[in-house]
Parts: sequence; C-alpha cells; structure tokens
Amino acid sequence: MHTVEVLEAALDAARRLGFAVREEWLGGSGGGPCEIRGAKCLFVDLAESPAEQLDQAAAAIRSASHWQTLDLPDALRRYLLTPAPQPARRAA
Repeated sequence: MHTVEVLEAALDAARRLGFAVREEWLGGSGGGPCEIRGAKCLFVDLAESPAEQLDQAAAAIRSASHWQTLDLPDALRRYLLTPAPQPARRAA
C-alpha cells in the first residue's frame, strides 16, 4: 500500500474508534488527537505531507486502548506496531 492509501485506512480506523476527523489547513503547525468537551477529535493538518498526516492519525489510533481489536489492513497494522516517531528537536 502507498502512504496515501495507508493514511485513508488510518482515518477510517480513527473514525471507527470514535474520533471526529477534521482535515484542516493549519499552516504546518501540526495536528493530532485531542478532546473537546469530552469528544475525541483528530485534527489533520493538510499543510503537512501524507507521511506526517499518517503520523497524526496513528497517534490518535494508538491513544485508543482497544485499537488492536479493529480489522485493519496489514500495512496499517504493521505501521501502528512500529515505535512511534519521536518529535524532532529544534535548536533554541
């Protein structure tokens, strides 16, 4: 599967886990999972590359304790089982 296909599967999985997925232009400031008034939300920054958007979706999926019970494509499951990437350090 290509990155965009894995991303689409990840967004679908996030929705099945109860996330309201918002695909917004955030200017590259990043997105990710959050909670608003008790509702789970996933902001996907359209200014980011598909790989970075996939990282945002994966963070949301991994935050759900029961994600491993979902029926997922093998490529997405493998991606989710790899250690989460560490944020890059920025010089002060």
